[in-house]
Amino acid sequence: MRKINELNILVIGEALLLLVVTLGILGYFSHKTLKQEALHNAEQTLEGTMQHIDNILLSVEQATGNIYYDLIEHLNDSSRMYTYSRKLVESNSYIDGCAICFRPGYYPGKDLFMAYVHHKTHNSNNPSDLIVSQTFANRPYTEQIWYTRSMNTGWIGWIDPLKGDCTEDEPLVTFCLPFNDKNNKRIGVIAVDVAITQLSKIILAAKPSNNGYSVLLGDNGTYIVHPDKEKLFNPKIFSQSNRNAHPSELEAAKAMLAGEKGMKEFRRDGSDWWIFYKPFSPVKWAERSSIEANWSVGVVYPENDIFGLHNMLLYLVVGIAIAGFLLQFLLWRWIIRKQMNPLKMLAKSAQHIAQGNYNETLPYPERSDEIGLLQSRLYKMQRALQGEVSEAEEETVRLRLQGEMMRAEYEQVIDANELKSSFLHYMTHQMVAPSESIDSSATVLCIKGDSDEETKGKEADNIQRKSQTMVDLLSHIAHFTATETKKGGKS
Repeated sequence: MRKINELNILVIGEALLLLVVTLGILGYFSHKTLKQEALHNAEQTLEGTMQHIDNILLSVEQATGNIYYDLIEHLNDSSRMYTYSRKLVESNSYIDGCAICFRPGYYPGKDLFMAYVHHKTHNSNNPSDLIVSQTFANRPYTEQIWYTRSMNTGWIGWIDPLKGDCTEDEPLVTFCLPFNDKNNKRIGVIAVDVAITQLSKIILAAKPSNNGYSVLLGDNGTYIVHPDKEKLFNPKIFSQSNRNAHPSELEAAKAMLAGEKGMKEFRRDGSDWWIFYKPFSPVKWAERSSIEANWSVGVVYPENDIFGLHNMLLYLVVGIAIAGFLLQFLLWRWIIRKQMNPLKMLAKSAQHIAQGNYNETLPYPERSDEIGLLQSRLYKMQRALQGEVSEAEEETVRLRLQGEMMRAEYEQVIDANELKSSFLHYMTHQMVAPSESIDSSATVLCIKGDSDEETKGKEADNIQRKSQTMVDLLSHIAHFTATETKKGGKS
């Protein structure tokens, strides 16, 4: 039994080792593959987020381009500039306001000219809420970066969010498009504003995961898209309110501002997060101007969101593997027991036979393998032993009966000898009195020889009688001895 248990342990141990090695290799490569797939999906989501943002910006650029060429044809009509601004704001729901500004003194009698139309509330698309104004913020537009940069260099693109004193009450990103007169001389700038709170709301509505979100950073470190509205109003990402962030989070922000592409793991509020980031690159095509926007876009995931499915699959694989091993263990144990049952029965029968149970009933072997061969040989051996044991038992019975008969005869002999001894002792004792009487009468005759004849005759008669008695006793003894001698000869 101990050997069989050791065999079970050996077979199951080897199978377990093979299973563990197989699962280890499978787990390693599946973990590697699933992780790469999860990272690839995150990168695809990042690419999709960037395209979503670019589509919004492109729609604003196209709407601006739709009025550009007509505006060039009517530069001398200053009142028409308000119409262009209004139409542009009304034509695109993403646009919060539009300003068409000319260089100082372009229109006679007007030092500065700005046709600025914007929504009264930044999240409203109602045309009745539009406000017409000739100023923006608390400084002349000629001192503001969105005008000076495009006017001085001919730069076309999106500037970083205007916050604080550079805007009125809502952070804005502005698309700047300078325009020239018929003499190809730069005379003004079209500035189209998009409220970053509204842009964030639109972008964040398409969540990359259940708990993930998208971010868009400007070149100067300001947030353009972020789920926390307070961060949209902060001057920069490294402002005082963000200095208590985990160093790994600040490292990720630095990498984004450096224009790098990649991914980083960081900690926030005791949890692990991942950010995938790349420089924002507007789609380039033939009819689109060379747009500049030195921004960086990223998608942020809690680790469980990006690797949750992977971990669940990993746990599922491990669970299935454990369940499969248990089932396989039970199957192996059942098969081994089934295969070892005949051997166990054979060992048990051999042990019983070795203990002297030669009449142990063995089933006739029906197997044709090695165990069946052992059963057949043990069966033949047991049959042979059973025959020899039967003969030995019969001989034992015969010898026992002979012994009992000899014991009975011996006891009879003892009894006969005791009877003879008793008889002889008795007869000898019967002869004592006659012999003493004869001795007494002889003594009288010898001593008293001169006694009278009567006395002598009396004593002689006594001697004769007693002698006859002794002769009779001796005759009896002789007859008993002859009879016993005959019995002894017959036996």
